Amino acid sequence: MAHYLITGHTGFKGAWLIFLLKAQGHDVSGLALDPIPGSIFERTKLESDLVHDFRVDIRNKADTVDAIAKAQPDYVIHMAAQALVREGYRNPRYTYETNVLGTLNILEAVDRTDSVLAQLIVTTDKVYLDQGLNRPYVETDPLGGKDPYSASKAMADILAQEYLSRAGAKPGAVVRAGNVIGAGDVSADRLIPDLLRSSRGGAPAVLRYPAAVRPWQHVLDCLLGYLHALDYVTSHKEFLRLNFGPDTANFATVGTVVEIAETILGRKLTSSDRESEPDMGEAIALLLDSSLARKLFTWSETIPLRDAISDAVSLGGTEPRRTVREHIKSKISEVGAGRV
Repeated sequence: MAHYLITGHTGFKGAWLIFLLKAQGHDVSGLALDPIPGSIFERTKLESDLVHDFRVDIRNKADTVDAIAKAQPDYVIHMAAQALVREGYRNPRYTYETNVLGTLNILEAVDRTDSVLAQLIVTTDKVYLDQGLNRPYVETDPLGGKDPYSASKAMADILAQEYLSRAGAKPGAVVRAGNVIGAGDVSADRLIPDLLRSSRGGAPAVLRYPAAVRPWQHVLDCLLGYLHALDYVTSHKEFLRLNFGPDTANFATVGTVVEIAETILGRKLTSSDRESEPDMGEAIALLLDSSLARKLFTWSETIPLRDAISDAVSLGGTEPRRTVREHIKSKISEVGAGRV
């Protein structure tokens, strides 16, 4: 049994990762801002499952260093971020401070904590420079960003690469994933949560880029990839950059995902209107090549696209705590993810 510290543990992916690690028999601590209303973390009172539940803004170096030193974890998985494209435009300084300086604070805090054996820095598929390539991105493609969010994450990725490649650095990896979906996401400006809000009587969702192709994957497939990467760098004592995305069968347009969700829910959820905001420069095709991860260890997606979408729309936000917990634990058991 090991002790993991997750930054961003109150978010959607963070909550699923807590459930996954607990199912594998590990201890878990977290460091993050307060959860958003209606989140999995809040609805299941997930703080009761943690060794430490630090509410810390990673822009504050002293508090970040103190929290990780107090936790004394074996592994750190850094997922805390300002993760929304539109919020990046609204508040670019906060976005850069959180995603770049916050990542530096985590790296320095881990460096000062002797108990840590290895770490992951989670970035995004949007770190890749949009050159209009007609193929999935590989780990050696150039990085860059055309908006504050993607630029800040590309900067954090480059920062982590430099830091983790230093002589004497703790083993670590930078991991990049695409559009992660699953039950219980209530975040703003995300496709499935917007569709669920529409299904509960809200205004029809308005799509920004219905023809955009994205590498959709279930949150469990993504998180299991992260844990494989962490195990690999721990045992091999090296630094890696890795993509985690689905096979080409799970590449799909935004419009296709909407059609599947509408079929499952049995109603029309979107408007024929288009966003009136200026174009935000998002790539029409954003795909990942994950062959390196498949080669290095036995990782591949286990949940097909339609099943992932079905799971993503399965919790509407009004279920009792017990039902949410049972659903997530059942999904973990279903894919065999709870084995140690």
